[in-house]
Amino acid sequence: MDEDEFDALYNASYRRLCAQLYAMIGDFDEAAECVQEAFARAWAHRRKMSSVDYPEAWVRTTAYRLAVGRWRRKKYAGRAADRAVGARTEMPAVDESHVALVAALRQLPEAQRQAIVLHHIADLPVHQVAAEVGAPTGTIKARLARGRAALAELLAEDNPGAVWKEA
Repeated sequence: MDEDEFDALYNASYRRLCAQLYAMIGDFDEAAECVQEAFARAWAHRRKMSSVDYPEAWVRTTAYRLAVGRWRRKKYAGRAADRAVGARTEMPAVDESHVALVAALRQLPEAQRQAIVLHHIADLPVHQVAAEVGAPTGTIKARLARGRAALAELLAEDNPGAVWKEA
């Protein structure tokens, strides 16, 4: 992948990837940092990127894995600090400025949230979601169905008078 192709990939997908990762993890600054780091890694491996079928998917997967790794390190660091101090730190509540959808997405199990975001927000077909996640297509379909049902319940709880229509 040459510099012009890389620039085209970055310009075409950076904002979209930030939005998708934000929907998955619920923290825009963290999402943007992970996407930037993923692009830095893609640049470092740009010779290999020429043979990748879906470079944007590679960057998205890398960014997501970076976000999960950061979350795990923070979680572990918090536990170590709690043991050192002898107190349990409370996790902050979901910020009220988050949109209802992101707040509801954060309540889903990780596998369902990832499938929902990749299929409905990233607009990837089910077979590509399955390839990115490394799960069978049937499993992704089940995660999507369960995730949509859970989202409908969560969103209905937040807005009990609303009538939800299927698209």
